[in-house]
Amino acid sequence: MKQCIDLNSDMGEGFGPWRIGDGIDEQIMPLISSANIATGFHAGDPGTMHRTVALAKVHGVGVGAHPGLRDLVGFGRRHIDIPAPELVNDIIYQLGALREFARLAGLHLQHIKPHGALYMHAARDEALARALVGALQLTEPGLSLYCMEQSVTYRVARAMGQPVVREFYADRDYDATGSIVFTRRTGRLDPRTVADKVVRACVEGRVRTVQGGDIAIGFDSVCIHSDTPGALELLQALRQALADNAIRVAALPEVLQTA
Repeated sequence: MKQCIDLNSDMGEGFGPWRIGDGIDEQIMPLISSANIATGFHAGDPGTMHRTVALAKVHGVGVGAHPGLRDLVGFGRRHIDIPAPELVNDIIYQLGALREFARLAGLHLQHIKPHGALYMHAARDEALARALVGALQLTEPGLSLYCMEQSVTYRVARAMGQPVVREFYADRDYDATGSIVFTRRTGRLDPRTVADKVVRACVEGRVRTVQGGDIAIGFDSVCIHSDTPGALELLQALRQALADNAIRVAALPEVLQTA
């Protein structure tokens, strides 16, 4: 049974005057321990990055870069066939942008988590995973890389010595391989069902798959997407369920020390 977990969510995913939800970042930020901040390609812009980093600082939340494909219209959830070197250039560009806003706020980046289709691409493409980890080791060798345990990204990062954080997705389904079932849109979910799913994963280390069976699941951090309908209610129900089962939401360094 887990004593504590990291709880992460994607933040700053508006663009210019457009926002996901009405003040959703301000409501969600106090409930999480790690924020994946959009870096301008799938969402986000300089002003939004600046404000979101400042909001994370107020609440003592770890700051991470959330780079995506160059796809504002598709919110970074459409697959685009781009060679691995070009994708890595795009990732490093976005990482550098958020790193400077973190420095401006007197913070250090804690992690990097690719977004959407880019995350899923790296999870199955060894060339991209190796190129990404190689670039991180030249620019930010201590940066934690968020990924699924059952992914090429995790295997490659472990082999190359890059710090990794294994994720569990509260608001996504799993298949029998241990991968999430990727979707561009998610409907409204029942908060109690989502909370029970996470608590079971923390206590038993297992999750139900779309095929109807159970699989073992290893993780350090739980993710709820801020653009999932009812995300605030999901996080509130999850925080209560975790507290009821004596599972704390803690800063990432503490979670990794107890893993």
